[in-house]
Amino acid sequence: MKNSIDTPFKHDSFLLPSLALLAGQISVNLGAAAAKGLFPLIGVEGITAYRVGFSALLLLAIFRPWRSKINRQDGINIVIYGTVLGLMNLLIYRAFNLIPIGIAVAIEVTGPLAVALWSSRRPRDFIAVSSAVLGLFLLLPLGAGTARLDPVGIFYAFGAAICWALYIVFGKRAATLQGGQAVAWGMLVAALFTVPLGIAYAGAALLTPAIMLTGVLIAILSSALPYTFEISALRRLPQGVFGILSSAAPAVSAVVGMVFLNEHLTTLQWSAIACIVMASVLSAVPGRVARQ
Repeated sequence: MKNSIDTPFKHDSFLLPSLALLAGQISVNLGAAAAKGLFPLIGVEGITAYRVGFSALLLLAIFRPWRSKINRQDGINIVIYGTVLGLMNLLIYRAFNLIPIGIAVAIEVTGPLAVALWSSRRPRDFIAVSSAVLGLFLLLPLGAGTARLDPVGIFYAFGAAICWALYIVFGKRAATLQGGQAVAWGMLVAALFTVPLGIAYAGAALLTPAIMLTGVLIAILSSALPYTFEISALRRLPQGVFGILSSAAPAVSAVVGMVFLNEHLTTLQWSAIACIVMASVLSAVPGRVARQ
């Protein structure tokens, strides 16, 4: 028996929630493309301040986390969670500024991939690790044909990957809080150091109406819409299917970068992204697929 408020999707098919998840991936990358256009005007710090600051205000308004108390341990987890969240945003934008967004995201997703594979002993997970290592080797300046990638940009992308891994670990520890308390408080913690950093770097330029409007748009595209789409998809897709579809993120990023930023990748770089996507798919496939 269906509940009328169960989900906005009215069909049992996976098509609509799958499209919603794809829409979320496109949205976050459109936000990244828009952000990259503002880097010369207000810098990476200014863009990070916009994205994290406006997202924090939005989440605080929606979830009003102050209505429930949190204990000391949850508070510690939230501080760490929010700190790595802010650093992750700052580092990935620094990577976007120096290397194509498709490559930056491909490196960044190795963080959650490492978390997923860390405690697993399935045979195919060893294949996933090998595929990811091969993909990274093809992307790094050590491999033939990749010397033109900025090594500093690659370093920032790996930093974002480490932060994403820590974000997952401490996010799970803070997930005992009710509703969206954890993410709202975490985004506030992230804003407490990224917003002052952005103000110190960009100053009054952040208050330019046209730039501010674009900043709000970036926050919506990069946080509000993807979060909404992903929540909707999660409610209708099995976890394994959701993970497999999410694995396409680096490829979606590369396509958006190519279309909107003219970031054309080499065949070798596309092959590297394909290896990392395959590793993510293998890690997301459940051990046993239950009949629906």
